[in-house]
Amino acid sequence: MSTPDSRPVTNEVTVRACPDGPLLLRGPATIVDEAGDAVPRSRATVALCRCGGTAIAPWCDGTHKVNGYRSDD
Repeated sequence: MSTPDSRPVTNEVTVRACPDGPLLLRGPATIVDEAGDAVPRSRATVALCRCGGTAIAPWCDGTHKVNGYRSDD
């Protein structure tokens, strides 16, 4: 079985830090909020905010492009 972008489906979880941008989370990880409740996700790959400026936490909304966020990586 493959994903829509032709990658094989696996149980592997990967996190990639995008330079000056979000963390890309791929795979079947569970994201939990501050209360320990699972945050619903509808995609196999999601972008997590790390600039702190998003209006839709924990997801990235592109605010890092306008607020001057710079990562160390």
